[in-house]
Amino acid sequence: MNRQLRLGVNIDHVATIRNARGGRHPEPIRAARLAADAGADGITAHLREDRRHISDEDINLLSSRIDLPLNLEMAATGEMLAIALRHKPHAVCLVPEKREEVTTEGGLDAAAGHRHLEPYIRQLSDAGIRVSLFIDPSRVQLAVAKALGAPVVELHTGQYAESGDDNMTAELDRLIEAADYAAELGLECHAGHGLTYGNVGPVAAIPTIVELNIGHFLVGEAIFGGLDSSIKRMRALMDQARAEATGSRSA
Repeated sequence: MNRQLRLGVNIDHVATIRNARGGRHPEPIRAARLAADAGADGITAHLREDRRHISDEDINLLSSRIDLPLNLEMAATGEMLAIALRHKPHAVCLVPEKREEVTTEGGLDAAAGHRHLEPYIRQLSDAGIRVSLFIDPSRVQLAVAKALGAPVVELHTGQYAESGDDNMTAELDRLIEAADYAAELGLECHAGHGLTYGNVGPVAAIPTIVELNIGHFLVGEAIFGGLDSSIKRMRALMDQARAEATGSRSA
């Protein structure tokens, strides 16, 4: 499996900066267009219940004014389902959500919540929306995702990204095993959360992962060098890691 690894750019924290002061600047739609020009394959935006960053108007604009596929991250609630069915983005990624968290703290517990998730996955799929579940790298969670009919999973890479040197190899092995198991089950496998220039390479080298979703780090680096520069550098590091891994497997 040597297809090019896709990069989804999450623009939530462009909206965070805007909302810190109010008004319209900086505009997430402008960030999405810059990301497209810089080599992104898709745009990710998380519409939270409390609207702490991305707003309903942002989703309106992103749905109607960008050419790249829109991946709408959302909690499995009636309000969010109605919004997704109205806009019909390319994809919806169901994520856990707690008001008190600063950012998403872990994967969705699909095993414990399968009865709640099933009607959301079914209705989104029936509307022609590709559904993914943001889950921890666990065989149990992957098996439940398959049973629920979600065609895509996104592995939470937070534990890998936050692990020290002593634990990073073990966390990477968990991601490799989970991605391989996802492929065995016939699931398309994505990954994301906490990825940086320094740690993206080993994840990008996993051949059974086809897409990475990265946001906060890219927006942070954009402060120092511009969004196009941060995305292009991430794109280059991903491509290099995938090419080197493909070459070593061929040899």
